[in-house]
Amino acid sequence: MTNSIFGGETPIVGRLTIISMKGCEGFTARIDEYLKRFRSYEDEETYVTHIHCPRFGTGEGKSVIDNTVRGHDVYIICDVFNHGVTYKMYGYENHMSPDDHFQDLKRIIAAMGGKARRVTVVMPMLYEGRQHRRSGRESLDAAIMLQELVHMGVTNIITFDAHDPRISNAIPLDSFDDVQPTYQMIKAIIKAVPDISLNKFDTIVISPDEGGMSRCMYYSSVLKLDLGMFYKRRDYSRIENGKNPIVAHEYLGREVKGKDVIIVDDMISSGESILDVARALKKQGAKRIFVFASFGLFVHGLEVIDKAYEEGYINKIFTTNLTYQNPGLAERDWHYTVDMSKYISLLIDTLNHDGTISQLLNPITKIQALINKLEESNKQ
Repeated sequence: MTNSIFGGETPIVGRLTIISMKGCEGFTARIDEYLKRFRSYEDEETYVTHIHCPRFGTGEGKSVIDNTVRGHDVYIICDVFNHGVTYKMYGYENHMSPDDHFQDLKRIIAAMGGKARRVTVVMPMLYEGRQHRRSGRESLDAAIMLQELVHMGVTNIITFDAHDPRISNAIPLDSFDDVQPTYQMIKAIIKAVPDISLNKFDTIVISPDEGGMSRCMYYSSVLKLDLGMFYKRRDYSRIENGKNPIVAHEYLGREVKGKDVIIVDDMISSGESILDVARALKKQGAKRIFVFASFGLFVHGLEVIDKAYEEGYINKIFTTNLTYQNPGLAERDWHYTVDMSKYISLLIDTLNHDGTISQLLNPITKIQALINKLEESNKQ
């Protein structure tokens, strides 16, 4: 059996099965298409095994797997933030919450009955990832979630751009991969903004808060760009919406006047913090402002970003399709979708063959090739 990616004879440890949780069907279908291309030597119509997660009138649910997964290497694609999925409860239409999605995920794992050879959960945005540390008498939800999955027999957990990767300490003896979409983001901005110049004289990388410095330091290092940071000055005398409100964003770093700025963050929730940072940078004379965010949630709608775009504070926002996307995003000139389906299919294909994913997790060679190609293009 010859594998086109690995070359030579490579044993497959278990028959590959992909399971799509509710709301991930389209994304999983793209992953399936890539896997069939990679494995043209295999006569498989699809690697996807269909499931059902019906609900009773009371809102209670169950999960059913259509086909056997005994001895299979199972990869479950789960977007717990897909609020576009609904179900009926006492006649009312309810949008599925992260809690609902996570409960269905556990039901599917339970439905396997421990018969699968390996179970990998691909959860792009980590469930309860923002509740990653305890301060006071409060729950530590992300840690509990990881421990629950491991205790149910999950072998590996793959997530993207974890809010705090140190949450892996909750399961120190088990496999937890925190993947960054760095290469895909850089590739996307080069394609979407042909006149971008990724050198330190024209462009600077900015972190919108101190918590995101590590991901920004990687961008700064591989692109050889200067790095700046904002820190949030909060009012600790009061609490609004469960947290201390931000009074101001203060900037630390090199001058941004006349330069393009790339703001890098893990997510855009309401968008208010990013826009506050963008306005502060514009006041300091920034030229164009681009935003890299793995997850574009836009929980308060798109109108606030529309207004900022019209006023010239934002030029382009790059978000992945790893989580549910507001249908209106496709119509926005300020938005660019970074497709991650091929990348995930490569991760799955490699892991199914027991190969190393080190180069996929740190694609420095591919990034350097991109930059060299851009420099050659700019010279011409």
